[in-house]
Amino acid sequence: MRVPRYHSPAALAGIILAIAAVSYAKPVTYGLPEVTFTFRPGPGMETAQNNCLTCHSVDYISTQPPNRGKAFWEAEITKMIKSYHAPISETDAKTIVDYLAKTY
Repeated sequence: MRVPRYHSPAALAGIILAIAAVSYAKPVTYGLPEVTFTFRPGPGMETAQNNCLTCHSVDYISTQPPNRGKAFWEAEITKMIKSYHAPISETDAKTIVDYLAKTY
C-alpha cells in the first residue's frame, strides 16, 4: 500500500527548518522614548491615563490642534475604539471625551 505524499522532501525540510528557527528565536527588546508630555490636570485625567497610554503617548494628544471641542474628541475616541480596537468602555469614553474637550 502506498501512502500519499502531500509535500515534497524539500518542502518538508523547509517546514522543519522554519519550526526550528522559531524555537531558537531570541526575544526582541527595545527602549521606549523619554516621556516629554504629561496629561494636563483636570477631572477625568486618570481615566484618560489608564486608557490612552496603553496605545500611545500623551504627545499624540498634546499635539492635536487646540480648542477643537467635544465633537472633535468624540470622533477621535470613536476612531480609537472602532478603527484601532481600543478596549475603552462606554463610560470611560464619555469621561475621556469630556476631559479632553475641557482640557485640550
